[in-house]
Amino acid sequence: MLSQEHRAIVTATVPILKEGGEALTRHFYQKLFREYPEVAPFFNQAHQHGGTQQRALANSILMYASNIDRLEALGPLVGTIVNKHVSLQIQREHYPMVGAALLGAIREVLGAQVATDAVLEAWGAAYGQLADILAGAEQQIYDANAEAEGGWRGGRQFQVVRKTAESAEITSFVFAPVDGGKVLAFQPGQYISVKVTVDGEEMRRQYSLSAESNGETYRVSVKREPGGKVSNFLHDAVQPGDTVELFPPAGAFTLRTGDKPLVLISGGVGITPTLAMLSAALRTRRPVHFIHAARHAGVHAFRQLIDQLAEDHPQLSRYYVYEEDNGAVPPHATGYITRDTLAAWLPESRDVDAYFLGPTPFMKAVKTHLRELGVPEAQTHYEFFGPAEALQ
Repeated sequence: MLSQEHRAIVTATVPILKEGGEALTRHFYQKLFREYPEVAPFFNQAHQHGGTQQRALANSILMYASNIDRLEALGPLVGTIVNKHVSLQIQREHYPMVGAALLGAIREVLGAQVATDAVLEAWGAAYGQLADILAGAEQQIYDANAEAEGGWRGGRQFQVVRKTAESAEITSFVFAPVDGGKVLAFQPGQYISVKVTVDGEEMRRQYSLSAESNGETYRVSVKREPGGKVSNFLHDAVQPGDTVELFPPAGAFTLRTGDKPLVLISGGVGITPTLAMLSAALRTRRPVHFIHAARHAGVHAFRQLIDQLAEDHPQLSRYYVYEEDNGAVPPHATGYITRDTLAAWLPESRDVDAYFLGPTPFMKAVKTHLRELGVPEAQTHYEFFGPAEALQ
C-alpha cells in the first residue's frame, strides 16, 4: 500500500535520481541480467550498448515519480509501455524480478546513507503500485486478444509465405499461420513481435505491420541494420517455407478516424507503419499528403507502390526528398526535410492530422517544423521509445 509518507519520500528523491538516473539504470540492467538471466530475451541488447534503453527507463522512472500524485499526467506513456510489454509477452511474474533488481540497484548505487530502509520501502511500494497498474492493463489485452476472432494467447507458429526485397536495405516478409486459421485484426500503425533463435540465443524484436489488416496474413518490412543480429538473420537465413513464432499485434501509435487532411511523414524504414495507415485512409476519400525522406533512390522502399496509388487516387499527394540524388529516379527535393519544404508540401490550412516516424534527428526536426508551421500539437502523433526529451 502506497502511503502518503511513501509518496513524500519518492517525490523528495526525484532530484537524486535525476542526477544519477542513467548510471542507476545501467547498474540496474547489469544486475537484472546477472541475477535473472531468464528475462534477457525481452531486451534488445543493442539498445543496452548504445545507452538508449537506460535513458528511456530513467526517463520513465522520473516521470512516474514526479507525477505519483497525479498519474493521469503521464498521458500516453503508460499506454506505450503496456503495448510494448504486450508485444514482448511480459507476464505478472516478471515484475518481482525487475523490482528486486531495481531496489538493489538503488541501494548499491546511491549507498545506504541515501538509500535508507525508509527510501527503499517507499520505492518498493511505489514500484508495486506501478506494477499492478501495468500488469492489470496488460492482462486485459492478453484476454481480449485470446477471445477475439483469429486471436491467440502467447506465441503462435507462422510460416513465411513470401519474401520480397523492397530496396537495397529493406525486405518484406509475409507470414501465414501454420494452423491455417484466421489471424487477429490490427489497427494501422501497430506492430508485431517476432521470436527467433540466433546462434542458440532467443531474441524478440518488434516490426511495424506494413500492409493493412486482412484477417489471413501479416506483413513486416525489415531494414538490415549494421550489426543487427535479428535483422541480418531474417535477411540472410529466413526463407519462404521457414517458420517463426509471432505474438499478437500491439501498439498505441495508430491511425485515428477523422475527416481532416492526413499528413504522413516518414524517414527511412519509418515508412512501414504509414503504409497501412495510407491504405486505410485512401478508402475514406480524405486528402492525404505523403512525405518520405531517404538517403537516395536505392534505399527508398515502396516508391513504385506509392506512385501507383497516387495515380489511382486523386486525393493522394506524395513528395520525396533524398539526401543525395544519384540520378536513378529524381526526388522532389534534395537534402533534408526543412521547414520551407514542409510549408510547400502541407495543405494550405494547418488544421491537419499529422503522423511522423523515423530516426531520432529526423523526428526532432519534423516535430519542430510542424510546431513552427502552426500544426496543432494535439494533432501531431508519433511513436518513439527513447527519452521524451530527445525530441524537444
